[in-house]
Amino acid sequence: MMWRFDLFSDNTAIITDDGTEVTYGELEQEGALLAAAAGRRCLVFVLCRNEKGSLLGYTSFLNNNIVPLLLDAALERELLTNLIENYKPDHIWLPQSMADTFPDYSEIYSAWDYSLIELPYTNEYALNNELALLLTTSGSTGSPKLVRQSYKNIKANTESIVSYLKLTEIERPITTMPMSYTYGLSIINSHLWVGASMILTQKTLMDREFWSEFKNFRATSFGGVPYIYEMLDKLRLYRMDLPSLQTMTQAGGKLSPDLHKKIAEFAQASGREFFVMYGQTEATARMSYLPSEKSLEKYGSMGIAIPGGVFELIDENGEIIEENEIVGELVYKGDNVTLGYAECGADLSKDNEFGGVLITGDMAKRDSDGYYYITGRKKRFLKLFGSRVNLDETERMLDSRFKDIDCACGGIDDKMTVFLTDSETTSQVIDFLVEKTGFHHTAFTTVTVESIPRNEAGKILYSELNELVD
Repeated sequence: MMWRFDLFSDNTAIITDDGTEVTYGELEQEGALLAAAAGRRCLVFVLCRNEKGSLLGYTSFLNNNIVPLLLDAALERELLTNLIENYKPDHIWLPQSMADTFPDYSEIYSAWDYSLIELPYTNEYALNNELALLLTTSGSTGSPKLVRQSYKNIKANTESIVSYLKLTEIERPITTMPMSYTYGLSIINSHLWVGASMILTQKTLMDREFWSEFKNFRATSFGGVPYIYEMLDKLRLYRMDLPSLQTMTQAGGKLSPDLHKKIAEFAQASGREFFVMYGQTEATARMSYLPSEKSLEKYGSMGIAIPGGVFELIDENGEIIEENEIVGELVYKGDNVTLGYAECGADLSKDNEFGGVLITGDMAKRDSDGYYYITGRKKRFLKLFGSRVNLDETERMLDSRFKDIDCACGGIDDKMTVFLTDSETTSQVIDFLVEKTGFHHTAFTTVTVESIPRNEAGKILYSELNELVD
C-alpha cells in the first residue's frame, strides 16, 4: 500500500473546480470498490485529467497492487491505439464522456464521472512484482518507451520531498500541470502522503477562473515548469493579491538565471518560499533541490541532492571529477532511481536494470559550496513546457510526413527550431507538430536554409545549424 488514507479519514483530500470536497475516507472507500471491479493485479491505462475521477483511479490502483500507465486524456487516438496494441492492458480508466469512443469494449464500472472499460486481454504480459507505475518519457511524440517505477522508488522520492519541503496536512496545493507528468504527479504523491488537500482544476494560469479558485479555496502553493514562470512574469505575479500563497516550486527544465533571480527576490520580499528543483522521470521525480533560503544567493543553481541521494560528475572516460567548477556528466544515485525502461509489453517483467544509478545525460558543474549548475545536455533532447521531447524522434516523424524536403531539429527548452530546405512548407510543418505533440504553436519556430550541413557519413552537423540561429 502506497498511502495510509485511514490516518486522515476526515481530512479533505480533494477540492474540485465547483468546490466539492472529498475526504480521505471517501477516497479510500471508493478506491476499494474500483479495485474490486478490476479484480486482480493487472495493467490499466489511466487517461488523466486534473479531476477527482482521475485521481481516484490512480490512487486506487497504486494502493491495491494494480499497475497503472498514466496518459494525458487528450493524447491523440492513433498514439493511444498504438500503445494499447503494444502493451495490451486489461482495462482503461477514462472520463465517461470518452467511453463512447471505445464501442468495441464494455464498461464494467463507473464512479465520479469516470468509467472502467474492459479490454479483450487477460494479464497478457507478466508484471514484475516490484513494478508499481508506468509513465511516458517523451511527451506526446508517440514513442512506446516507458519508465518502470517501483513502489520503493515512489515511496523514497515522496518521503524525501515531504522532508525538504516540510509538508504538513495544512497544505493546499493547486494543480498547474497534468497529473500524467512526473512533476505534477510528484506534487500529488507528496501531499497525499501527509493528508493535505489537493485543489484539482482543469483551468490554466491564463484563465481568470484559475485565480478565482486560487483565492476562494485558499491555495497555499503551486509548482511550475519554466514556461509557467514566464507566463507568471508576464501576468505580473508580483502585483497579485494572493494572501494564502506560501510556497512556489519550479522544475521541468532550467529557469533562466534572470527570471530565477526575479522570482527569488519576490519570494524573499513577500515572506514566501521558492524552491528550484531538478529531476527526471527515470529518478521517479526529484533529484535535487535548492533550499529556499539559498534561492537568491545561488540563483541559476539546481541545488544539492535530495535527502537520500548522491551526485557525482564524471569525465569522458567515466572517471569521477573531484575538482570544483569542472564540467562533467551528472550521475545520480538513490533509492528513487527507477527500474529501467519498457518498449513493449514483454519488458514489464524485467528486473531492476539501473541498479540505483542514473547517468542523467546532463552536463553540470559544482561550485565550492557543493551546489550544482546544469550547463547543457549531452544527448539530443529538450523540454517543451516541461515535457521532454527527443529531437531525433521528431526528425524521423517529420521525414516520414514530408518526404520531399530535408529537415533537422534543434533549439532550447520551450522553443524547438526546425531547419527546413523549403520555405513554402513552414506553416504545414508547424501545424503537423502541433497536431502530433499537442503543444502550442509557440513551442516551434522554423529557419529556412539552402541545405542541411552534413559530414562525409551523412550525419547532420548540428553545430553549424546552431551557428545560423546564433
